[in-house]
Amino acid sequence: MVIETAQKFTEILLHLDKYLTIVIQKFGVGSYFILFLIIFAETGLVITPFLPGDSLLFAVGAFAAQGTLSIITLFVILSIAAILGDSLNYSIGKFLGPKVFTQDSKYFKKKYLLKTEQFYEKHGPKTIVIARFLPIIRTFAPFVAGIGRMKYAKFIGYNIIGGISWVAIFIFGGYFFGNIPIVKENFAVVIIAIILASLIPGIIEIIKHKTRN
Repeated sequence: MVIETAQKFTEILLHLDKYLTIVIQKFGVGSYFILFLIIFAETGLVITPFLPGDSLLFAVGAFAAQGTLSIITLFVILSIAAILGDSLNYSIGKFLGPKVFTQDSKYFKKKYLLKTEQFYEKHGPKTIVIARFLPIIRTFAPFVAGIGRMKYAKFIGYNIIGGISWVAIFIFGGYFFGNIPIVKENFAVVIIAIILASLIPGIIEIIKHKTRN
């Protein structure tokens, strides 16, 4: 069952152009709402980091260039989805954090919370923006910020900057480059490249951390 689900997800991810065509044809204007929900869930729910983010934004930008979707409407709606998603994630972390760390357990210890607070006091704003461009990490960063009690006034400012920048870069990247013949003919390869490229900063940070230790 798990293998079948993974295979189906991979199929959708690598053929977003085909599946987006089906969604747009079937739901029309309702496609905007579906896209809003996907981006909102990918950024707002800790349990759904596997949803497409960078690749989906690039793909819908390419579709907008064909005239099937409005680039401005997409930019506004998906920016709002990204910002609201991170805000929800932050709130969940802030609400659940104290409950999770009330008692020490094998994985949730009080010292983890203290380290998180110290980390976000020092790197919080930068982390919130950079995390937008790191799959998986962007789903957990606002949650941890909430647990670490990062002040919301500080969080929301960088949340807005990160959310708008993230959506703009990928959606307009798809709009201007997604329909270049060589890109269009090798769309699956481009999607894989985007996913791999977005993982590079995280890999570099892990290597740096390992070498320091």
